[in-house]
Amino acid sequence: MSNDKIKILIVEDHMVARMGIAIVVENTPQFELLGQAQDGQEGVNLALKLNPDVILMDIGLPKIDGIEATRRIKEAGLNSSVLMFTSRDSNEDVFAALKAGADGYIMKGSNEQTLINAIEAVSQKAGWLDPQIARIVLSGINEQKESQQDKSKSANNKYGLTKKELEVLSLIVEGLSNQEIAQKLVVSLSTTKAHVHSILQKLYLTDRTKAAVTAIKEGLVQR
Repeated sequence: MSNDKIKILIVEDHMVARMGIAIVVENTPQFELLGQAQDGQEGVNLALKLNPDVILMDIGLPKIDGIEATRRIKEAGLNSSVLMFTSRDSNEDVFAALKAGADGYIMKGSNEQTLINAIEAVSQKAGWLDPQIARIVLSGINEQKESQQDKSKSANNKYGLTKKELEVLSLIVEGLSNQEIAQKLVVSLSTTKAHVHSILQKLYLTDRTKAAVTAIKEGLVQR
């Protein structure tokens, strides 16, 4: 097999779901299926043994859950990207997964092409945050909007984000690509990329997913 293929490990306890994901992976030319695990501990063990490019990780796993498995994999120093692929969409699960080091979060109801896009994105360290997840988390933030207003202002001052950068950051949280942001703000793609680069530098981050999480947790964006 070509070394250019994205090597994937599936960690999923439900056999039917695991088989379905495996079929998508095996039928995608740029992917290579390295292995499958039925519980979190097995997933950690196989990750350490196989060193995949991307780990598709469920949250509700036997022995240790996907969040703890992700934490152990990241603490082991593997360069593998972890894409949470789950039906669990609570704010608590999302933040816990991303805090553990997950590089992306996608819902199981997503279509095949979205899954492929998400795998490719996290394999390139670009991060992936399902727009549905962003909306769910933002709705929870909105309930606390008034109480967070002062915190938001101080956070904005702390990071030194400009008004335009905050606008771009808000669209990143919504899951828009650079091209979509450029179209929405009626600016060039190069200008949008410059804003994104500046945002990441000011937040001391390296990818869009972590920028979105920081924006949500610290109240940098409001609706």
